[in-house]
Order: sequence, then structure tokens, then C-alpha cells
Amino acid sequence: MNFDISDLGNQAKYRLLNGGVTPRPIAWISTRSKVGVDNLAPYSFFTVASCNPPVLMYTQITPRTDIHKDTLKNLMETGECVVNIVSSDLMDMMNATSASLPIDESEFSHVGVEYSASQTVLPLSVEESPVRYECRLRETFSIGDSAGSGTVVLLDVVSIYVRDDLYSDGIIDQARIDSVGKMGGDGYYIAAEYTELGRP
Repeated sequence: MNFDISDLGNQAKYRLLNGGVTPRPIAWISTRSKVGVDNLAPYSFFTVASCNPPVLMYTQITPRTDIHKDTLKNLMETGECVVNIVSSDLMDMMNATSASLPIDESEFSHVGVEYSASQTVLPLSVEESPVRYECRLRETFSIGDSAGSGTVVLLDVVSIYVRDDLYSDGIIDQARIDSVGKMGGDGYYIAAEYTELGRP
């Protein structure tokens, strides 16, 4: 079956993109508002944009309600965040932080997420996250201004935490990191088997 984009509504386009580009890594992003409220929210439109300089990229999709999550607002006001990588034992808490809360309520306390102070930025780090990237805002740009459009956010990585048992000989142990991928709809992907293929 082939789909002509010009024939599709916003939801159809979203489902075909969200359901086909899978599994996607999850950026569990912690920020702090300018009045000191700690925020935590997951984003699955997320990847590495550059290694030198080290830059991460995530996209915030404009919801149908046109009410954005607090993450982008906090980033625009303070310029700092932590991208926490999600392992399978953190899935339930990560999912719970996607709920809409009042702007003055922290997902850390609402869900009971353990945290620690970050090394170089003010936003808190998720204590149990196996890999954490402390970042400062580099740039944002919008792709459209209607529901379903996106705001692309580029983040300069300034510090990286890797759990000690995952790091050896200059690399992160991919067989043990246990990171979770996002599928379409309510689906998630947990690696059942790790496979390596040498490049030709």
C-alpha cells in the first residue's frame, strides 16, 4: 500500500511516521524552571546531531491542544537540561512523567523519581539512569506552526555520566546498557537479544 502525503490528514501522517521509524531512543529530559521547579518529561523524537562538537537533537511536536510541555519553555528561559537515558527498569516511572501536571508541580516528586545533583548544570539528574548527558541549549527552530508540526532543539553536551559497570576500554557496553526504544502508539521495545555485525 502506498500513501500520497497530499491525501493524508495530520493524524494519519503522524501514525505512519511514528509507527514506521522505530524503535526510537528516548530522551528523558530534566529541566528547571526559572522559579526553581524541577521538570521531567520523555521525548522519543531524539538522536545525536553531531559528535564534534557533541550535539544532541530532539523534536517537540506541537500538540493538538497547542499547549506545549514545560521542557521547551524551561530550556528557553534557563538554557540547561539533562538528557537521561531510559533502561527497562525505569520504564514505568518514565511513562508516568508523561502525564500533564500543573506548571508548579515537579514530576520528580509526583512520580517518586530518585535524583541527584548534576555536575555542570542546575537541572537534576535521574539517579538510576545508566547514561546521562548534561546539556546547554544551542539552538531551536520551528518547522511549521500548526498542530503536528515540530520544534527542533539542538543541545550542546557539556558533561557525560556513564555508570561504572557499563564503561570499559573507552566504550559503553552495548550488551548491558538495556536502553528502551519507543514504538508507535503505546508500544515500547526492550532488547531481547543483542547482535553485532562487523562492517564490510
